[in-house]
Amino acid sequence: MKKSGETMKNFEERLGRLEILGEKIRKPDMPLEEALKAFEEGIKLARSLEKDLEKVESRIEILLNGTGVMTSKEEEAELGLFDNEE
Repeated sequence: MKKSGETMKNFEERLGRLEILGEKIRKPDMPLEEALKAFEEGIKLARSLEKDLEKVESRIEILLNGTGVMTSKEEEAELGLFDNEE
């Protein structure tokens, strides 16, 4: 399992890459094949970022609504945060 700081850095790097791809695709002189490859990479990044955000939202819900005693499902959600990074 990655450390929290490493995980956030990776998330931020992927988000930064997605922003760069978005800017690249908007350029009118970009060849179609290149734009398609950039779009495909962007979709993959967006999906992985969305999954990570869902995990964070679950963890926040656990922390806000928890009574201090976590069920095994809640523990699994917390411990599994960002486990499946690409």
